[in-house]
Amino acid sequence: MVASALAAAPLKVRAAMALLRLAAHLPLSWLHAVGAVAGRLAVLLHTREWRVTRRNHELVGATLGRPGRDDFVRAVLVETGKNLTELAKVWGAPPQRALALVRNVHGREHLDAARALGRGVIVAAPHLGCWELLNLWLCAQRPMALLYRVPQHAEWEALLRTARGTLGATQVRADAAGVRELLRCLKQGMTLGILPDQRAKGGEGEFAPFFGLPCKSMTLLSRLAEKTGAPVVFGFAERLAQGQGFDLHFLPADAAIASVDRVAAVTALHRGIEACVRLAPEQYQWTYKRYSAQPGVDGDSIYGVG
Repeated sequence: MVASALAAAPLKVRAAMALLRLAAHLPLSWLHAVGAVAGRLAVLLHTREWRVTRRNHELVGATLGRPGRDDFVRAVLVETGKNLTELAKVWGAPPQRALALVRNVHGREHLDAARALGRGVIVAAPHLGCWELLNLWLCAQRPMALLYRVPQHAEWEALLRTARGTLGATQVRADAAGVRELLRCLKQGMTLGILPDQRAKGGEGEFAPFFGLPCKSMTLLSRLAEKTGAPVVFGFAERLAQGQGFDLHFLPADAAIASVDRVAAVTALHRGIEACVRLAPEQYQWTYKRYSAQPGVDGDSIYGVG
C-alpha cells in the first residue's frame, strides 16, 4: 500500500526518492561534508534558520553552557545540514546497510527494563541527532508504531511513509483516530515512537520550563503513558565526527511524565529532553521556533517576522 502510494505520487516526490536512493551509495563522510557546506552557506546568507538559531542562543545559550554565539550558531547549522544529507543513508539505502552505521548503544538497559514490564514502551525521541535512524533501529528490534503529522504539503506524505515503512512500522497520523490506534498498539505490547518537542497546536499542550523559559509541549505522550501504564524512555542517535556513524543513547524518564497533573507531566517531559540535548547540544533542532508560544501572549512575540 505504501509503495503504491509513492508510485501514484507527483513526479517531484518520486524524483526525490530516486535521488535519495542514488545518494545512498555515497560514503556517509561525503554526505556529511556536503551537509556541512550547506550549513556554512546558511550562515553566510543569514537565512531564516540562522536568525532563529541566533535568537534561541540569546534565549538559552548561557543555560545550555554554550556562551559563544557565533561558534554555536555555525555548529548548529553545520549539524542541521548533515541531518538533511544523511537521510540518503537512512531512507535511501536498504535497512541493514543503514543499521550498520550504529556503532554503540548507550543505556540499553533502560530500554530493556521498560520492555520487560510487558506493557508496551513509549520512546520519546526529541529532534536531536538522526532521529530517523533511531526509528529504524527500534523497528528492527520488535513491532513498532510511529506517530507522525501530515506534512504541510500533503503530496510528500507518500515519501515519508515509504521511507519509514521499510521494516513494517505501523504509521499513525496525529489525529483523533490515531490516538485510538496508539492506545491499541501499546496495549498489544508494541514500541511507540513519538517526537515530543513540536509546538502543540491550538489549545493543545501545556507550558513548562525548558532550559529555564516557558515552553509549550504536547500532553499526548503523558496521557498515553497514564492510560496504558506503558513506561517512557528517552532516546536519540548521536552523530559522530568525520562520518564515523552514530551512537544511540537511551535515558530513563521521570515517573512524573505519566502524571494526571499535565503541567507536572510536561515539566518531566522537558527535563528528559534537556538531559538528551545536553549530551549533544549542537545537534538539537535549534532552527525551530521552540519558544514562539508564550503564556498569555497572542501570536509570536519572541522571534518576530520571518
